[in-house]
Amino acid sequence: MASPSPPASRAALLKAFDESRTGVRGLVETGVSSVPDIFLHPDPYASAPLAPQGVSIPICVPSPAAARDWGFFHLVNYSHLHPSLCDDYPARALAAVRAFNELPGPERAKRYGRAPVNGGVSYSSNVDLFRSPSASWRDTMELENADPARIPAACRAELLDWDAVATAVGRVLLRLLSQGLGLPDTTLEEASCLDGKVMVCHYYPVCPEPERTIGIVAHTDPGVLVVLAQDGVGGLQVRHAGGEDDGKGRWVDVKPVPGALVVNVGDLLQMMSNDEYKSVEHRVVMNTREEARVSIALFFNPGKSGESDFYGPLPELVSKENPAKYRNFTIPEFLETFFSRELASKVLLEHFIV
Repeated sequence: MASPSPPASRAALLKAFDESRTGVRGLVETGVSSVPDIFLHPDPYASAPLAPQGVSIPICVPSPAAARDWGFFHLVNYSHLHPSLCDDYPARALAAVRAFNELPGPERAKRYGRAPVNGGVSYSSNVDLFRSPSASWRDTMELENADPARIPAACRAELLDWDAVATAVGRVLLRLLSQGLGLPDTTLEEASCLDGKVMVCHYYPVCPEPERTIGIVAHTDPGVLVVLAQDGVGGLQVRHAGGEDDGKGRWVDVKPVPGALVVNVGDLLQMMSNDEYKSVEHRVVMNTREEARVSIALFFNPGKSGESDFYGPLPELVSKENPAKYRNFTIPEFLETFFSRELASKVLLEHFIV
């Protein structure tokens, strides 16, 4: 009798999954009843306890205080910031992203690819698929300097509107955050922090074994600021230090607030503010068996990325009494460090500590 074939290596399984070109949604469409091995996370929810019921991130109008105290907050009363805003926004954009991700597999496969070569638009699963020890249960469409004609028709108009809206919100927030540092309100904008934008549209399919995998592992965001719209499904959690938490913090549910946006500080803003504002770990848990989760984030990053454009603590914030906590660096070095690691890692900030 012939001996059984050896199990496929993880590398081969990852390659086969990626070459299917239909993402995690494609697995669901095949009717999988268990989480494939490449998505298994050993005890994915054991890193810290949950916060008590009722604890949540702040709900506020634009203000630097919540960015300083929590690094995360719900933003409300922002409808006056852009004429495109109306009662059905951002729900309309979220529904359009859902519609794209629920197109037939062959239609999505035409868009699939890891590099944004298709007019600044890419669609794939897990940016760190080949670097992380376990894949996460999500698919992503990313837009960077996108040619509007290359954005899928199912969500083109809605994502262009979202870009305009989130940019208007981001401009106001950057000015308030500059003021919160005791600096002129144009400081962060003049540092080009509004210019390097990346839009990320996440789709978290229904999972047959939600306790065995995760939507996004605990991580901090690398950029300056993030403006996020999330649907009503829930699953986003923020690690917050406070109370009797043995130093590990507690995971706080960011329960959806109708019409509100979620804003969070990124690693670059923590470094530029010399730790005045802090990026905070967050994750997405698989908390439903009934409906896919959808979110759209606009990441604000510096637009100046030449070899002579240096970033680090803003000079106005550094003194003998408050020395720089991070060294200066270029954006290419920063991005190379980010993309050389798996997402679940805090080494990005540690790499630049003085």
